[in-house]
Amino acid sequence: MKLFIGLGNPGPNYELTRHNIGFLAIDRLEDELGIPVNKSKFKALYGEGTYKGEKVVLLKPMTYMNLSGDALSQAMAWYKPDLEDIFIIYDDMDTPLGRMRLRTKGSAGGHNGIKSIIQHLGTQEFNRIRLGVGRPHPGTDVIKHVLTNFRKEEMEDVEKVVLNMKSVIDCILDEGFMKAMNKFNTK
Repeated sequence: MKLFIGLGNPGPNYELTRHNIGFLAIDRLEDELGIPVNKSKFKALYGEGTYKGEKVVLLKPMTYMNLSGDALSQAMAWYKPDLEDIFIIYDDMDTPLGRMRLRTKGSAGGHNGIKSIIQHLGTQEFNRIRLGVGRPHPGTDVIKHVLTNFRKEEMEDVEKVVLNMKSVIDCILDEGFMKAMNKFNTK
């Protein structure tokens, strides 16, 4: 089985913020994979189904970003996936808007959701799908930046990277995460 976790904050106030691009990716996968994310458990909204002969779980933690690891650890206790079958989808300021970077390890880089996940997993080695949200303008507070809605002119780039998620998932399921890294990491 494969467990895809999109990080974000619950509620309409956060819906189109940069921090919620992980939720936007799960929403897109929900539509494209035909797996409704409408059940509540694990301090999360989730859905499970079969895609390409593989059990797939889509999860959106409802704990707020800083406690994302709580939801992940509860889902892991229930499903018991191998660590290599977990994929964390989240916003990354070091990646330009509209681009993605796949990684198998690394530090939290100041991302509180990833800090929480590292704390709960006890390792920095897990699959990450980092979706670019760009850096704030000089003098802009980082927290304000990630909690600000995407501007209208940025939405085309957001939609482009989110639309690419199904292709990423197809590659992961067909060829593995390392092949997906080689194919989808953009400069």
